[in-house]
Order: sequence, then structure tokens, then C-alpha cells
Amino acid sequence: MLVLTRRQGQVLRVGDSIELRVIRVEGDRAVLGIVAPASIRVVRGELVDAVSDEVRRAAGARSQVRDLLEPRR
Repeated sequence: MLVLTRRQGQVLRVGDSIELRVIRVEGDRAVLGIVAPASIRVVRGELVDAVSDEVRRAAGARSQVRDLLEPRR
């Protein structure tokens, strides 16, 4: 993992087409601006984790429904 320190207004470039800019720093939070092509998906990590958890729960519920609907022998 590359760890960098940036100040307000400074930019970090990833490849030729992605730019991360430090818009401002508020206490212990940095506000970032991201410029990337539409083909690059930019998603907050906690959203990916939440969706993954929901998919796992839905898969478990689907399995429970299937078990309830299967004929008993």
C-alpha cells in the first residue's frame, strides 16, 4: 500500500486518466474530489461491504425458502 500525505489543493494521479484532489481538510476528515472516466466505477468501500453483506443475507434467505418449499420425504 502506498501511503502519501497531501495538503489542500494537491493532486494525486493514478495512471493517465484518474485524478484525486484534496478539496479541503476538516478536522480528521479529508474531502476528496475524484475525476475519472465514466467507464471507471468509483464507489465508497463501506457501500461495497454493505452490498456484499446484503447479497450474502439474501442468498441465505433464498436457501431457507427453498428448504421450506421442498417436499418432505
